[in-house]
Parts: sequence; C-alpha cells; structure tokens
Amino acid sequence: MSYDFEIKTFTDERAYHNTAILIYLKAVHAVFGDADVTIGNSLNQGYYSYINRAGANLTTSDIHKIRDRMDKIIAQDLEIVTEHDNVAHAMQKWASLGYPEKSRLLEGRDPGEDYEIYNLKNYRNCMYCSLLPSAGYIDLYDIRPYKHGLLLRLPNALHSHKIPKYRDDDKLYEAYAESRRMRKHTGIEYLADINDLIRKGMADDVIKASEWFQKKQLEDFGRRIAEEQKKVVLIAGPSSSGKTTTAKMVCEEIEAVTGKAPLYLGTDDYFVERGQTPLGEDGEPDFEGLGALDMELFNQQMGDLLAGKEVDIPEFDFVNGTKIFGKRITKLEKNQVLVIEGIHSLNDVLTEHIDRKDKFKIYISPLTQIAIDRHNRLSTADARLLRRMVRDNQFRGYDAERTLELWPKVRAGESVNIFPYSSSADVVFNSSTVYETNLLKTYAEPLLENIPETSKQYEEAQRILKFMKYFEKIESSEAVPDNAILREFIGPRE
Repeated sequence: MSYDFEIKTFTDERAYHNTAILIYLKAVHAVFGDADVTIGNSLNQGYYSYINRAGANLTTSDIHKIRDRMDKIIAQDLEIVTEHDNVAHAMQKWASLGYPEKSRLLEGRDPGEDYEIYNLKNYRNCMYCSLLPSAGYIDLYDIRPYKHGLLLRLPNALHSHKIPKYRDDDKLYEAYAESRRMRKHTGIEYLADINDLIRKGMADDVIKASEWFQKKQLEDFGRRIAEEQKKVVLIAGPSSSGKTTTAKMVCEEIEAVTGKAPLYLGTDDYFVERGQTPLGEDGEPDFEGLGALDMELFNQQMGDLLAGKEVDIPEFDFVNGTKIFGKRITKLEKNQVLVIEGIHSLNDVLTEHIDRKDKFKIYISPLTQIAIDRHNRLSTADARLLRRMVRDNQFRGYDAERTLELWPKVRAGESVNIFPYSSSADVVFNSSTVYETNLLKTYAEPLLENIPETSKQYEEAQRILKFMKYFEKIESSEAVPDNAILREFIGPRE
C-alpha cells in the first residue's frame, strides 16, 4: 500500500529514515535471529551498518534475504505501535535482551517515568524520535554491501522522490574507523559511558582526553603538509564545523614543523560588492554560491602570491557590503605555506589555476557524534545545529527560533556547495568531541524551552529537547582549552 508520502522537510526526513531503520532492524532480526546489528554513521548518502554473526561474513544471498524481508514488511503495511512502559521495567527489559547500553542510559531517571517503545509486529525498539504510522510509508530504499557491512540508502528532504547518487566517501569511512579506535581506547562507546563519567565527577578528564586526540590529528596534518612540500592548504566544511578555529590550529602545527607561520586567507573577504550578489531561486541574495565571490580578483591574487609578488588583500566590510583595500598588503615568502579557508575551498573551480600537486585539501565536519546506543546516534546535522544555535545566541543576537527558521536553507546550500566535494579531500578532520553535546545542552536547553507553542519551530524544538534529555549535563566549561574548537561556539572562558 502506498501513501504517497513526500519528504518536504528535514523533520519528515528524520521520521522516514528512522522508520526505515526500524524496518531494517526487524528484517535482519527475522533473517539472522539474535545477530548483533549496529547502525553507524551516515555515509555515502546512507547509513552504514554492520552485522556480527559469530564471525560469518555477509553473502549476496544474505543481502537478498534482508531485502526480501523488508519488502514483505512494507507490502504488509505493518502498523508501528507506540507502547508506554515505565523506566524501571524498560531497564530490566533491555538488560535481559542483551542491550546493556540501552538499560544503562536510563540510570538516574525516575523509575516510574513514562518511556516510549515502538512495536513493529512484536519487534520492539526505542528510536528517540517520532516515526511514521506504518511500514507502508517506506516506498523507496536501497541496501548494498560496503566494506565490512551494508549501506541503507534513502531519499531525503532535498531528493524526496529518488535516492541520491551514490558516491564513495572512503575518506569519511577512514575517519569513522579512526574514531572507533579512539573510543575503544578511551572506553567511551555509548552515551551511557560518558554519562557515567560525568556523574562520577570525571567530566574534565573526558574533555582533556578528547582535546588531546584532536590535537594529535592536527599535528599529523602539519607534519604531512611539510613533508609533502605543499604550497596551498585548502580547508572547507559545512556550517558550524569549526572551520575558523581548525584553520588557525593547522597554521600553528605547520609553523611548529616548518618554523614559518603560514599566510592565512578567508574566501569571505572576496565577496563581490553587495549590490552585485546574484539572486537565488527564491529571489533573495545567494551568498552561498560561487557567484557571490569575486573569482577574477581571487585567482589573480592567488597567482601573484604564488609567484612571489606583493598583493593588496581585501578585507570585506559586512556592514556596508564592500571590500576595503590597503589594510593587508603582503607577499608570500619562499617556502611559506598559503592556507585558504572557505565553503568553496575544495571546489577546484575556485583554485583551477593552481596545480593539484601543490594543494592539500582538508574537509572538516563534526562527523562521529557519540552513539546513543547501537541503533541510534545523534546526527551530524543535529550536532552542527546545536553548535550554531549556541553561537548565534552568544555572538549574533539570534534566538533559537531564528536559528531553526534559517537552518533548512543553510542545509540546502551545503548539499550543493560543500558535500559534493568532500570526497576530493586529502584528509578528513573530525571536529566533534565526545563530550560536546553534554556541554552544549547547558547552553541550548533554555533557548529551546523559550520557544512558544505558537511558533512554527515549536515541534522541532521539542524533538531536540526530547533526545537531549538523555544527555547528562556538563555544567562548567572551565576545562575546555582556550584554543578548543568548541570555544568558537560557547565563547572564551570568563
């Protein structure tokens, strides 16, 4: 049965995706019994999943069986029933079913508190968000083998009637694998683990370990840039990835290895005059596209810098919408590295006159958020949204309602200008920290609670508040270093 459900918003997308994941989990359970299934990070326009079956590898026949079972569940249009239990009983249930991380996540909660469980014809799980009413709403999906697991690929708010074109984000997979190794080393695999440490008063230790790991990654980048004698470092990533702080830290690591501070540039200073900004489909100025940049001036100055010539680098006045010259006249010294940060930096059109062998591309995003449990995790998009919400309030005078209102347009722009070029990066930097949502909750929760029921953003605010209640708060940011990426969003220490 088809309901002709259209994914119009990112809220629709989450409901569709999580409903499909529930169907996938039920199908795997039906085919393999008690096989341990993990839903990993978003990858290759889908979700990466791995199935542990006592060392047995998945075969083509296995994949066909999972697909056939999913098709049957969807064709039967099985109802998804929301059941209500109490926390005490739910803890016992998850522990008995072999899901200790689901049970431990409820520690410290009122034993009699209401707890929602989704039931898909006797397969029960918790998804921490609203789902669609029945399996028949899922009319489009794909599963395919990838690395040691499977990819569950689905339509989204930007491609509601088709599954996005496949691309192999192997660098992202490597970043995820590195993060898994780090979590194994620290013993923090699930949200319950970090919640336990916070309750034990060990939040500062978690912060220090996480920041150490990030610094080590950046040290490796600096060493590699120097060893490979790269002339230009290009840094890009979606909104609220921490690009500015990361670029500065990369500069520090390059200087530590080479003994010479790089020349740092931001592409935002090369905006065209505001009156020349092209208009988008909605008739509003499009500040995200390449057309918003003075490409002729940028390419001329990059060529002159690499040729050792002196240039007058502009500084963009965002109040008056114009470039100001005469403040930064400089040239690139011999063996000095040029670091360029901006949303288009990985797009070779921006730097088409620079030889590829001279470039070192870094894609940055808070990729590997802490897993809530083996079947649920905080999405990268939600992680960035929380960062942006806090920063907008701290530094831009926006309330959470305004941030939520603008967010869909921001994400739509990223899908065109940033994500398609991530696979061209030489390295991927995961800017997330295991502790950040626990800390950002202290800042974001009161902002979201202030959004009134009459607001169009109320439903989205309640969704975020619902999943954040599982995160134990870190009340103080004192242990967060002054140069940490998170400082870009929460501000300096008092």
